[in-house]
Amino acid sequence: MKKKIIVLTATRAEYGLLRPIIKALDKQGAFDVRVAVTGAHLSPEFGLTYKEIQNDNISIDKKIEILLSSDTPVSISKSMGLAMISFAEYFEESRPDALMVLGDRYEALAVCCAAMNARIPVIHLYGGETTEGAVDEAVRHSISKMSYLHFTSTEIFRKRVIQLGEAPDRVFNVGAVGIENALRNTLLTRKELEESLEFSLGSDFAVVTFHPVTLDRRSAECQFLQILKAFDQFTDMNMGMKYIFTKSNADADGRIINKMADEYAACHKNAACFDSLGTQRYLSALKECTMVIGNSSSGLIEAPSFKVPTVNIGDRQMGRLQADSIINCSAECAHIVEAMETAVSEEFRNTLAAVENPYGDGHTSEKIVCILQKELLDKAGVPENQQDAITKDDIEVIQQLAMWYFANYDEQKRNIDPTVSQAIMYPAQFLSIDGNNN
Repeated sequence: MKKKIIVLTATRAEYGLLRPIIKALDKQGAFDVRVAVTGAHLSPEFGLTYKEIQNDNISIDKKIEILLSSDTPVSISKSMGLAMISFAEYFEESRPDALMVLGDRYEALAVCCAAMNARIPVIHLYGGETTEGAVDEAVRHSISKMSYLHFTSTEIFRKRVIQLGEAPDRVFNVGAVGIENALRNTLLTRKELEESLEFSLGSDFAVVTFHPVTLDRRSAECQFLQILKAFDQFTDMNMGMKYIFTKSNADADGRIINKMADEYAACHKNAACFDSLGTQRYLSALKECTMVIGNSSSGLIEAPSFKVPTVNIGDRQMGRLQADSIINCSAECAHIVEAMETAVSEEFRNTLAAVENPYGDGHTSEKIVCILQKELLDKAGVPENQQDAITKDDIEVIQQLAMWYFANYDEQKRNIDPTVSQAIMYPAQFLSIDGNNN
């Protein structure tokens, strides 16, 4: 009998990374892959991006609405509650053999909690990474502690997951699937991209994506205003530069950024704003652009494969591995302009040909399928000796770890109390509530 794996996706960017894995699992034939769609995918405000999944001829098993028409902390917490309730019911109906999640979204954290209670093993992609400027870091590590199998994008991140207390034989370095998309997808020519966007790209253009920096005291509005001022100043010096905005995700204050981008594009002929470009158009834009600007992980992971400079703004990606094509700057107008000037300078551009991407070789999905076949099929599921029971006390420690990060994060220093230190060392093997503690 085929092993049933539910693949969770809540955002356009996340789906773009999961797509080659979903297709590879389907092609392998031994897995019953069920795609569960939630979050921003189902929101008209964020472009109803679940349609991209359907356009790729991937069947959607379940659509679960959780997103509220607000991005305040209270609304996000309510959305997490809805996710836990709705996915608990879905898991009871579908009874999967495993759940696959990617990254560090709050939706994934809530769904993993429901999976943990239902004793469904979690397959986590891209644990061990560090993003010190975002609450994502706390979410990512919490998901790792609830997961059974781990796929990381670099060896450094693999070692970090093991440092969290995970069994080394269940943590695998497979590289970043974004590199696979960049190197193996059929991309559009510049002319085809212009026709698809219905926007003239000119001789130079930048791809701009800026997400809220969830642990920064400065508001998203204040930071994005500095970016827009920098664009005006830079355009005055470089008349030909154009800007392609892709909208922010459904984090706290994301709607503020999207509204400002829409308004900027509406009154600047050299700018255009899109809810979502989709994987092919987005990667095609990265290939053709003069530079990438913002704080999206794609500027650090995919862009170096195209030998394109990235102006990485602020602290959101602090802690990630970086290629030599990355130019870091603060969210201050003068610093952003300076970084953009560096990106177009002849001296810097002459170094781009030698840039090496630290995130893998472009064969990630093949490696993941091979490992899943070995772990879930050849071993006939989770071995009995690895089904360590987790008690309710253990679950409380995992919850304390997440709560502590949210409440006491310090960018300069982390003073971890004994309870959290204990949680970090707990093995996150196949989660099973002990019968004596139900």
